[in-house]
Amino acid sequence: MTNAPTNTNTVQKISAQEIHVKWDKISEQEATNMKVTSDLVAQVQSKYSLSPDQAQKDVNVWANGRSF
Repeated sequence: MTNAPTNTNTVQKISAQEIHVKWDKISEQEATNMKVTSDLVAQVQSKYSLSPDQAQKDVNVWANGRSF
């Protein structure tokens, strides 16, 4: 079983509300416009002033077990 590269996974199956609940600095409208997980990583990095690696880790941990 292989994992697809993170930036090709869509975030459309995860609701904008779920994203907003986890990261309240990301509006539901912003979350609605996200198409791939790299969009989410970029927003988390920007809104929370995190390094790219830390933002990626946070998104990966949160997304574990969720359908993309």
